[in-house]
Amino acid sequence: MDQPISATAEIAQGKLQGIARDGVLRFNGIPFAKPPVGHLRWRSPQAPEPWAGVRDASRFGNIAPQLESTSGAVLGGTPGMRSEDCLYLNIQTPACDVARRAVMVWIHGGGFVTGAGSVGTYNGKYIVPRGDIVLVTINYRMGAFGFLNLKDASDGKLPGSGAEGLADQIAALKWVRDNISVFGGDPGNVTIFGESAGGMSVGALLAAPAARGLFHKAIAQSGASDIGYERETSAKVAHYVLEKLGSADAIDAPWESVLAIQKELIAAPREVGLGMPFAPTIDGTILPKRAIDCVANGSAKGIPVMTGTTRDEWKLFTVAAANLRQMDEARLRKMTANLVGEAHVEDVLAGYDEGSPFDRWNDLMTDHTFFVPATRLLDAQAAHGPVYAYRFDWESPAMDGALGSCHALELGFTFGTFRVKGAAPFFGSGEAAEALSNSMMDAWIAFAKTGEPSHDGAWPRYDASDRATMIFSDGDPYVMSEPNEARRRAWANVPVEKIGA
Repeated sequence: MDQPISATAEIAQGKLQGIARDGVLRFNGIPFAKPPVGHLRWRSPQAPEPWAGVRDASRFGNIAPQLESTSGAVLGGTPGMRSEDCLYLNIQTPACDVARRAVMVWIHGGGFVTGAGSVGTYNGKYIVPRGDIVLVTINYRMGAFGFLNLKDASDGKLPGSGAEGLADQIAALKWVRDNISVFGGDPGNVTIFGESAGGMSVGALLAAPAARGLFHKAIAQSGASDIGYERETSAKVAHYVLEKLGSADAIDAPWESVLAIQKELIAAPREVGLGMPFAPTIDGTILPKRAIDCVANGSAKGIPVMTGTTRDEWKLFTVAAANLRQMDEARLRKMTANLVGEAHVEDVLAGYDEGSPFDRWNDLMTDHTFFVPATRLLDAQAAHGPVYAYRFDWESPAMDGALGSCHALELGFTFGTFRVKGAAPFFGSGEAAEALSNSMMDAWIAFAKTGEPSHDGAWPRYDASDRATMIFSDGDPYVMSEPNEARRRAWANVPVEKIGA
């Protein structure tokens, strides 16, 4: 490994000293907002303070308060101490010059409750030099600290609209606009991309008025725009947290106490009737309406969008659920009715007629949570800008193949980090993996630079008549028309509020 070499940069806030390694300059732990602590807890992010002297940018900053995550370990760990003082970003660039490279801003996933920009799989050591691009990874407030609608739950006595996490992402994008040219990036050519909750964040930012003009292309991986809780819905979560805090002052309560309540609620989400208790609220400002409705009305006019899923998303969440493996037809029907409503259960199940009840449940939930929202985003944005679809079919070798092409598997190939030590048991390895990752990185890079994932027309735009979708698997990528069309149609009459995460 190359020995670290000093690298410096100067921005309006002050001087930074990063490191150079693997042919990439790295500047980590840069504050893009004031620490949201004390009286700033649950408030909109504030502009960052300058510093004197030279700031050490060789190490990652703090990560948002969160519970331990097995997925974090699988994805290479999450460096950094937990703290509410967590609004930091990281930059990797080939050089701090005037080249004006395309900028890719990564928004991490983790169900809006875990993760950070410092996760090992998001390392840009492969994609940055391959594409001669600038990579930015960001943190944002999560869980009860970023998505708690306290304002409605407290009759306006407490701050917190339930969209502060999105506001943090917008603050990071403003920082990029104002500073990225120092790091060799072009503030006029910024692509946001993210996976899972990060993909849903991308879907929400397409709808956010305050984000308009801060990015120019968007890639939503395994997450789309079917997102946004009504205020009365998210207020139920905040009521729960306040009741558990009891007489404690919410503003001054130790973050560890708030996180403990968050842990209880995640373990028993039916207490508030939500499978994902913490997610953006339709606050009327950051998120004016449910994001998919904003996109359909042209909120992201002119912005090229690429989105897709893995083929077997839901297997990641059921692989260890032995009780589900034994489900019969009656249980499958009951669970489907609970998901979509009795009036729609027969129509939905009619689209799933292959495999065991367990296999069909995995397919059904993959579509409900990921595939159908992706197609809805493509259909909504197609009238306002170019859209492209993909599906990732490569299978994980883990657990004798039981994971299939599960949720998060594409990440090691998007960044090329399937190659790092210890990653092969989950991602796989070998010449086919190398070729797959190179194809994906090249497509993502091309999209970031030009708004098209291929220069030769090999990846056609998606439209409702053909639904052309690029398939990434263990051979050369190829285009498929109308993948899973019968399954997509099965959801046509399901109420929109019953679709998505």
